[in-house]
Amino acid sequence: MKKFVTLAVCTALALGLAGSLAACGRADADPYTITVGASATPHAEILNVVKEELAEYGYTLSVRTFDDYILPNLALDSGELDANYFQHTPYLNTFNADHGTRLSAVAKIHYEPFGVYGKNVSAEEYSATKTGRTILVPNDGSNLTRALFVLRDEGYLDLPADADPEVNLTVNDIADLHGNKVQAILAETVAAQLAESKDGTLAVINGNYALQAGLRSADALAFESATGDAAQLYANIIAVREGSEEHPKIKALLKALRSQKVYDFITSTYGGAVLPVFTAQQ
Repeated sequence: MKKFVTLAVCTALALGLAGSLAACGRADADPYTITVGASATPHAEILNVVKEELAEYGYTLSVRTFDDYILPNLALDSGELDANYFQHTPYLNTFNADHGTRLSAVAKIHYEPFGVYGKNVSAEEYSATKTGRTILVPNDGSNLTRALFVLRDEGYLDLPADADPEVNLTVNDIADLHGNKVQAILAETVAAQLAESKDGTLAVINGNYALQAGLRSADALAFESATGDAAQLYANIIAVREGSEEHPKIKALLKALRSQKVYDFITSTYGGAVLPVFTAQQ
């Protein structure tokens, strides 16, 4: 997995050494550059759509891409970024609780329905045989919970009657596996491990990682419902440090992102694998 070594070193220094932020550079030191951390697909692609609009507002947009879900929040917390765009609110809340960070969601931009993909599994086989399978899922709290609810809805396992999608679950909370084996692994590795798995294996994959792996929405055996509460609960957000929600740079970024141009880009580019959740502002 690629990592931004310089950024990682700066983040580590920022967490452990006084004054290191000055050495690494605070994003807010430049009032005319908006520095945003993002996953490569679709987040960075969506951000790149608004570079011209932000230039008209007097800002240069700098997009830094990340391959994981940890560094972009640490970099935001340390001041190396003005904002980031890769996660949903349940993940952000869990991250804040686990790491002592104070990051805030300021806007919902899009929703990526989780997809169920298979290794040489036809739609007929998927519907007919719902036992005896190995199923790969992301291992971080909110995304694991989300994946388990998808598998419950698809009839591959049972959860407790009082299971709440806003309360993190683990594989130990599964009430009945229906003879399946659920393996929780790093979210960014699920697609790759599915490709290396034996025939018949299933995987529940985050939308951005499915896109990065070249999986099309047509390849999915099932999708998380886009009409339920999940679309709002798991909408991907712009996150900032607490206290900077009203900063002029953040206001400009949100204005550019919640535009008809971005709305049209999302709906025409991703074939339903990414859906806008905002009302376009003219």
